[in-house]
Amino acid sequence: MTCFKHTALAISLAFVLIISVASHAKGEDTNSHLLTLERAISLAIHNDPWLQKSEFQERAALARSVALSSMPDPVMSVGIANLPTDGYDFNQEPMTQLKAGISQMFPRGDTLRFQRQQQLEMSQQQPFMRQNRQANVAVTAALLWLDAYRAKASMRLIENDRALFEQLGDIAETNYASGLGNTRQQDLLQAELELVRIEDRLLMLSAQEAQAIEKLSEWIAIEEGVKRDDAAKYSGSHKLGSAQVFELPEALPDLVPNSLALMLQQHANFNANVNPHDFQGLSRLIVSGDQQQLAEMLTMHPMIQSIQQKISAGQTGIELAKQKYKPQWGVNASYAYRDDDPMDRSRADFLSVGFSVDLPLFTENRQDQELSSAVNEAEAIKTEKRLTIRNMMSSLRAVYASYQRLLARQNLYEERFITQTQQQAEATLTAYTNDEGDFAEVARARIAVLNAQLDALNIEVELLKTKMQMGYFFVQAQSIQSSRQDALQESSVQSTSGAQ
Repeated sequence: MTCFKHTALAISLAFVLIISVASHAKGEDTNSHLLTLERAISLAIHNDPWLQKSEFQERAALARSVALSSMPDPVMSVGIANLPTDGYDFNQEPMTQLKAGISQMFPRGDTLRFQRQQQLEMSQQQPFMRQNRQANVAVTAALLWLDAYRAKASMRLIENDRALFEQLGDIAETNYASGLGNTRQQDLLQAELELVRIEDRLLMLSAQEAQAIEKLSEWIAIEEGVKRDDAAKYSGSHKLGSAQVFELPEALPDLVPNSLALMLQQHANFNANVNPHDFQGLSRLIVSGDQQQLAEMLTMHPMIQSIQQKISAGQTGIELAKQKYKPQWGVNASYAYRDDDPMDRSRADFLSVGFSVDLPLFTENRQDQELSSAVNEAEAIKTEKRLTIRNMMSSLRAVYASYQRLLARQNLYEERFITQTQQQAEATLTAYTNDEGDFAEVARARIAVLNAQLDALNIEVELLKTKMQMGYFFVQAQSIQSSRQDALQESSVQSTSGAQ
């Protein structure tokens, strides 16, 4: 008997241990399925093929800078000169020669230096473009994630309200069946109608959630052979493509207007800085209307810095066009072999050395027009920079205005509106249970509470969206490190040599 008790106790303890381990593993698994906002942003940046394309373009420009800074290849020539046609005999005439020559042309002025400089400046545009792309991708992923969260959270609120309406319907049905109070058959129909409406809203929200998930999956889906270790972490309730699934958290993250920039700064592949201006300082700057200072702040944004690199390349293009006014020099040398004459007397060979130069005398239709084209292109890029800054300033002010209004609405809902609608719903429910109210009033009051909760959720989500959008403007470009450029350039040269 004692042995049986010990065996039973051991089996019970083992069973409890297995259940505990399984529960713990399930909890960890559920945790790994959770797609937070920060994870969504990280995955979107990791799996953006545009960034890889930009890397290739940067390497191409660096390789091109090496090619364009090299001297043109010398030209070698071999031929027979003055061969008589009456016998085609090489030693018949004294001027018949076997001639070999080589010539070398030299670029005009500092053409090689400016060509190399222009390509390097164009390559340095790519890191800034990648920084701006990463910020844009982060904003896009954040907005889609918030749309998916809003649909899911709205469905939770409506599910809770459906349970309450089911309880109210049961109460009305009980009262009607027992003949208590003033419950009527139309109250039962009203309860059923509200449940149908709730079901319809759930279907609509489910469609919105699916749409948001599909849009989000475009950015965070793992492609074949890319980041498989990260892809293995995500499996749960929502599919991404054909393999990935995930779950959203229950609560929204606590964000500040520069949270996006801080997230990007912590990202391993993001080489940029965070604007030192705090949000209060930015608010004062926007409210004051100081356009000059606001423009100076935005000048350090990666988007503007990428355009600045285009301006630098355009200025170098002007200097490159000016080199067309300088002459182009060339040298040549040749050696001519002559055979002995028919009497076996030796003939001297010939050595020729010379130089050539082209003189740009007629510049009106070529050099002048090329310089004019370079100047106009540089000015057009400067105009592009001014337009971009003006557009960014307008977007920032618009987002800030939306943020302020949403903040005011959030305070109104939290302090007054939701509380008052809940009090009204409780009062109508109390009156109905005491046979002093109408079921339709109870239904309308509960629907008002639900709508108020959904509106408060929408305001909270939209507020976070504006914070994410404002975070885009807090990103500052990081200066290009020469060592990194040298490494990329060396890698490009090695890749070119390997291809050859």
